[in-house]
Amino acid sequence: MRLNLDPDEAEREAICRWIDSSPTHAVAFARAEAAWESAERLKASAQDNPALVDPGPAERLPEPTGISNRMLAAAMIALFVFLAAVGVTIRTLNDVDKYSTGIGEVKDITLSDGSRMHLNSDTTAEVRYTDNGRKVHIVRGEASFDVAHDTARPFDVEARSAVIRAVGTAFNVRMRQSLVELTVTQGTVQVRSGPATPHHVGAGSGAVIRPRTILLTHLGKNVIDQRMAWREKMVELDGETIDQAVAEFNRYRDQPMLIGDARVSALRIGGRFRTTDSKEFLAALQVSLPIRAVAGQDGSIMLLYRDQPAQQD
Repeated sequence: MRLNLDPDEAEREAICRWIDSSPTHAVAFARAEAAWESAERLKASAQDNPALVDPGPAERLPEPTGISNRMLAAAMIALFVFLAAVGVTIRTLNDVDKYSTGIGEVKDITLSDGSRMHLNSDTTAEVRYTDNGRKVHIVRGEASFDVAHDTARPFDVEARSAVIRAVGTAFNVRMRQSLVELTVTQGTVQVRSGPATPHHVGAGSGAVIRPRTILLTHLGKNVIDQRMAWREKMVELDGETIDQAVAEFNRYRDQPMLIGDARVSALRIGGRFRTTDSKEFLAALQVSLPIRAVAGQDGSIMLLYRDQPAQQD
């Protein structure tokens, strides 16, 4: 209702932040918006067809004291919209298939239309197919899609405020802390986010998506290969800082690597490492950089700056 009352910029931004703050908020907003639009259409129909709200003299019922026909019609419309919304909610909950992966797990799923969904570590996605469309909601994590062509049923992927629509294409969606990262490897997708203007993103390009903005980026082959390395259970580094590299590896570890010295964070490393074995990465760090790794009793790893040359234990 507030959005329909032409709010100022600050209020509109506050509403967008609220929607983006939780998947349940986004779902609730979508349902409320659908109910609002249904009510508007029903009211318009009632105005165009007076018989819907005002029966002829022979059929007119006694008017309840203090309640006008218009108020009664509005109450009936509200009741109808509420019951319809409840029905849609029940059908939606019953028709949703939920998929998830544990930490360190990568999973490939074939959907009912032949599309393929690939889930990275610690990812949850909800899938709902209807006669009119195919919808995937990424609750958290990262997923890539090879979409089966079906012009009658567009394929929508929702991640926070972002909605990515495809018909037959391949793309990757990663939810980072404050943004959604899109990588398109085949075909073209349409991207929208809140009030931002929708954009088309083709193969070899990507987008950084926030609640009110979409920033398009051209991606070189090396960047695409790096982003998609997880599909082969690999982490590919090309001059990232140790801070960035550790954050990437921690996605696949039950117990984290920790940086215990600020001098370690800014050091850089390159290479290709298996996500299933951090030992390769730790060995490369200690051989090529002044870093020593100390194992904790709980399985965590502390990375410290090595002031003296490494000594054999």
